[in-house]
Amino acid sequence: MFKKTLLLLILIGFSACHTTQTVVRTTKKVPSKTTRTATRIPRKPTPSRPVAATSQPKAASSSGQQGQEVIVSTSKTVVYTEVVNDYVNQFKDIAMGNMKSYGIPASIILAQGILESGAGKGDLAVSANNHFGIKCHADWTGESVRHDDDSDQECFRKYKDPAESYRDHALFLTTRSRYSGLFKLPKGDYEAWARGLRAAGYATDPRYPEKLISYIERYNLHQYDSQVLGTEFVPFEGQPVKVSNAGTSAAVAGTYEVQKGDTLYSISKKFSLTVDQLKQKNNLTDNALSIGQRLVVQ
Repeated sequence: MFKKTLLLLILIGFSACHTTQTVVRTTKKVPSKTTRTATRIPRKPTPSRPVAATSQPKAASSSGQQGQEVIVSTSKTVVYTEVVNDYVNQFKDIAMGNMKSYGIPASIILAQGILESGAGKGDLAVSANNHFGIKCHADWTGESVRHDDDSDQECFRKYKDPAESYRDHALFLTTRSRYSGLFKLPKGDYEAWARGLRAAGYATDPRYPEKLISYIERYNLHQYDSQVLGTEFVPFEGQPVKVSNAGTSAAVAGTYEVQKGDTLYSISKKFSLTVDQLKQKNNLTDNALSIGQRLVVQ
């Protein structure tokens, strides 16, 4: 009986093995993604707005075209050619008067005035009528102002008007022994005078002579030396800035251009001055006037 039962179990087991299905799992093959290479398409450049070019100083021209002038002395001043022209026009007669009276070349006086005062627009010229950067020194008893220069808050002379500054400049050079060598130089040799001023210690800037000479030659300031000395004036080619001598009596503020028939007396009355005041403002030693001469009246 036992054997029959065992045999029956074996048969059942064998049958079950053959009827069981084998399950096969299939995985759907997913196509791989194609790798794309990114291509950059250059964008068309966006039109840029035009940028104004920084203006550069222009060379002086005979047509009166304005060029920028940067003047650095006791202060940094930016002016234009016309401002320098007006400055020369305003003070050329005083400069020539000082040349006659004191022996200092008019070209040197004007060049120093332009450089030291920023053509009348510098800090010291505006606040103190100081056109030559003259410091107080021990012998100065007049008014003064404080201004940064070689040292902080140095003492500089203050004047009631520019004419007084021009007169003091002449006295400053003629009364100090260290400048005595200048007056042995030819009056028409502005280059020697420019170098002599630096050698005598007027300024600490090593390029001081070159700056003065540059102003003289660019603005033809030596023409005023020629007028005083009675020599022929030869303008520099390529440096044709022309200081106009034409115009009405109101061409430059604070000055008057002498007209035909004018006298010191008539001009003084016109501007509520005395004759002595008018002569003092313009460093005049006599009553002689010439048509076209420009006088300081304020």
